[in-house]
Amino acid sequence: MHPGPRFCPFYLARFLREGKPRRHCARRRTGGASTARLQGIAGMARTIAVGIGIMDYPFQTSDGFWRWVDLCEQGGLDSIWQTDRIVSRTPVLECMTMLAAVAGRTRRIKFGVNVVSVALREPVLLAKQCATIDVLSGGRLLPGFGIGSPLGAEWAAMHIDTATRGRKTDEALEIIARLWAGEALDYDGRHFKLTKASIAPLPVQPDLPMWIGGSSPAAIRRTARVGTGWQAGAETPDAVGAAIAGIKAALPAAGRTIDDDHYGAAFAFRFGGPDDPGVAKAMDQYRARTGRDPASLFAIGDAAAIVRRLTAYIEAGASKFILRPIAAGDDDMIGQTKRLVEDVLPRVAVLWPKQRKIPA
Repeated sequence: MHPGPRFCPFYLARFLREGKPRRHCARRRTGGASTARLQGIAGMARTIAVGIGIMDYPFQTSDGFWRWVDLCEQGGLDSIWQTDRIVSRTPVLECMTMLAAVAGRTRRIKFGVNVVSVALREPVLLAKQCATIDVLSGGRLLPGFGIGSPLGAEWAAMHIDTATRGRKTDEALEIIARLWAGEALDYDGRHFKLTKASIAPLPVQPDLPMWIGGSSPAAIRRTARVGTGWQAGAETPDAVGAAIAGIKAALPAAGRTIDDDHYGAAFAFRFGGPDDPGVAKAMDQYRARTGRDPASLFAIGDAAAIVRRLTAYIEAGASKFILRPIAAGDDDMIGQTKRLVEDVLPRVAVLWPKQRKIPA
């Protein structure tokens, strides 16, 4: 079967700018995007998927939230993601509860947490929550796990030592994976001790995904050791490329492989300009939280600006995306998401057609 529409390099560049595809043209210079780069991007074998995420709760009403979920479900977005925050002064939904609610509202779209701070949670309960949501959603859960930011308010508020984050997470991930596999688990770790612990029902997905977050050397080793995928947080395309390269280099020693299209990236977007309401606040919050310049991560402008940012991450090796609208209020969130669905998803579908699986 034909893999999808094909375009000459000149019109691929034009499509990135304007969204006006043509099927035939004479050879011309691309004016900003090299022929080789565009041909490589359009012809690669990875499957590109665009999801959407929130951290703060930006809605004025619960009805606005559900209208937004319905738009995501019906508009063809791949997935919905919620950031994990337990202690906060601003409204943030509890991630596992939110996923359970979305599971009941939808029938197609996948969903996940970017990412669960495993060191803040009891692993048997977390394994049970994930399995339950996966069962009731018919296998649509995408669990993402990490150690949590040391800058989070939870550590001081809950009197948890940040120095134990990594070791607790490693133990917890082993426990979760073994419970998902159906073990009656005896476990004698430094942080967790279990006797004949088990869960039922087990996840619907026979190999429930375990996406790992973080770009530190320890996170890279953790991904190579237990992850089925890797999800970036606030990393630039260059940092994402370096992390993916590090994971791939570490996989042989772990005796494992990860699919080439199981590497993800995330960034904030806004259809509009830097002077739009809420943009300056979002940038200030990002700068305070990460110490990084948001200009290197946010995509603000038109659909072409967002596609260019996607392209930079795809060239770095990312294939799965969590795009976060910079918006406040029901109408603004729905308006930004609608433009993502109407103006960006069609370009993604043309530039990176979904790969068709060939039956064995």
